[in-house]
Amino acid sequence: MHDIICKRLLDLREEKDLMQKQVAAKINVAQRTYSSYERGVRSIPIEALSKLADFYNTTIDYIVGRTNKR
Repeated sequence: MHDIICKRLLDLREEKDLMQKQVAAKINVAQRTYSSYERGVRSIPIEALSKLADFYNTTIDYIVGRTNKR
């Protein structure tokens, strides 16, 4: 499951042509923390998942791979 989360976070970020530090700032975490989410090194807290879903205009279910529908 971590693999799909990592892939989706990377894809969503790259689709918007953003750098990790830009996304990290939007969800109020350090770039290093966001990088660890994207690499699957650290679990993503629900608050951060919620912020990411809002930021990318998608659902938590999409980010975590429970659905392919954005």
